[in-house]
Amino acid sequence: MLENIIEPLLGWYEKNHRDLPWRAHRDPYHIWVSEIMLQQTRVEAVKPFFERFTSTLPTVKDLAEYPQEKLLKLWEGLGYYNRVKNMQKAAVILCEQYDGVLPADYEALKSLPGIGNYTAGAIASIAYEIPVPAVDGNVLRVLARIRMDDGDIMKQSVRSRVEKDLLAIMPKGRSGAFNQALMELGAIVCVPNGAPLCEKCPVKEECLARKTGTIEAYPVKEKKTRRRIEERTVLLILDGRHVAVRKRPEQGLLAGLYEFPNTEGRLTEDQVLSSVEERGLMPLQILPLPDAKHIFSHVEWHMTGYVVKIAEPETAFDRELIFVETQEAQEHYPMPAAFAAYASYMDLRLGQEKYQDKK
Repeated sequence: MLENIIEPLLGWYEKNHRDLPWRAHRDPYHIWVSEIMLQQTRVEAVKPFFERFTSTLPTVKDLAEYPQEKLLKLWEGLGYYNRVKNMQKAAVILCEQYDGVLPADYEALKSLPGIGNYTAGAIASIAYEIPVPAVDGNVLRVLARIRMDDGDIMKQSVRSRVEKDLLAIMPKGRSGAFNQALMELGAIVCVPNGAPLCEKCPVKEECLARKTGTIEAYPVKEKKTRRRIEERTVLLILDGRHVAVRKRPEQGLLAGLYEFPNTEGRLTEDQVLSSVEERGLMPLQILPLPDAKHIFSHVEWHMTGYVVKIAEPETAFDRELIFVETQEAQEHYPMPAAFAAYASYMDLRLGQEKYQDKK
């Protein structure tokens, strides 16, 4: 039955695919960069980051040799920073073992840091027309609905079965287009959340869920564990034109990035005063800021913030604090978007915001 979707799907994709910058040609490096960026990030959000990344680092060699702190700054706003750290590790291996070129070998691609079955399949099929599947969440949803598949798509066994079934029908010489067509169908037609555009679907006649009126029942997906909530207090410690930042540990959440000083719990103004004085600083004024929230994959930060204006910081006991000018922080200190709500009070814009025109 699956064979019946190939021709209508390819015909539809030829006429209806989106014009995306990484589809302009089959450069394996560009495909790799785009696929890593698109993990956990929307297409429209990725576009400006992709263009800046590939113009700053046009080759694998450039990526391998780029200073990591500048690399994290370039990635700022995309989140999940281990993605780009693994890319750089892979780039070093590619330069050492493959002359700086992504190999035309599915298994070799999978051996690189940060590249799994899906990303290897996308690079191999789109760049090199190797007939292997590229199964992401969009593809799993499309196939689950077409076949009324009751398997939980969060399970590796289900993903492996889908990969095996697609491998058996992969059209030789057109595997890249076929994989992209399946992903595109899931992205713009067979969408989640009970709102698929079934009448626009090129394979609707093959879809069992549509025929039986059970579209909303698919795909089957185990509910995620509820996120842990953490209360935090963020301090904007200001010395005239300077703001205090510190570097996070090299392991754990947001590893190696910079942040505003913050602490667990929801501090009162008196507690903030004591906390700042314990750092060897002299507070002149403390102003409360509105609450903010940031959602990570496994935890939510519920934050309260304060502006703390201080006298000269020479007496600071806290040697982790670095006082930098706002513009310097903007250009040289990679900071996660978790702090964007508070950074805006100093006209410091993080991540995507720094690429938007000011109102």
